[in-house]
Amino acid sequence: MRSINLIVVHCSATRADHALTTENLESEHRRRGFHGIGYHYYIRRDGTVVPTRPLEQIGAHAQGHNAHSIGICYEGGLDCNGHPADTRTPEQKSALRLLVHQLLKRFRKSYVCGHRDLSPDLNGNGVVEPEEWIKVCPCFDVGKEL
Repeated sequence: MRSINLIVVHCSATRADHALTTENLESEHRRRGFHGIGYHYYIRRDGTVVPTRPLEQIGAHAQGHNAHSIGICYEGGLDCNGHPADTRTPEQKSALRLLVHQLLKRFRKSYVCGHRDLSPDLNGNGVVEPEEWIKVCPCFDVGKEL
């Protein structure tokens, strides 16, 4: 097993009024040149957690951080107008909390963050602030919630 020290939460950037099946996600990632889904887990709106890539395999979800991380993506992240929003259902929130808890029990020295938190600290103050985010993903503050 590879060494894991980071768990990264993502959203699929899917509108609240659209579904993104696991098959659609895989097609989208293959079109981008990935060998299958880049995340290790995908959480559907009904709370179903779909394992999408073996943990032993390096992900393709957070450039520069993939070798030692696990990627979790939830379906959603955009409101019905296509604007970034926390669209997680209660089922997704519960499933995400449980999954992260289980992963932290297994990979005790891991840090949990959102994809946006891996943006560069452009002003050098030690904090990645909203104006520095490369992406808004995952549309909620992972550090406060998880």
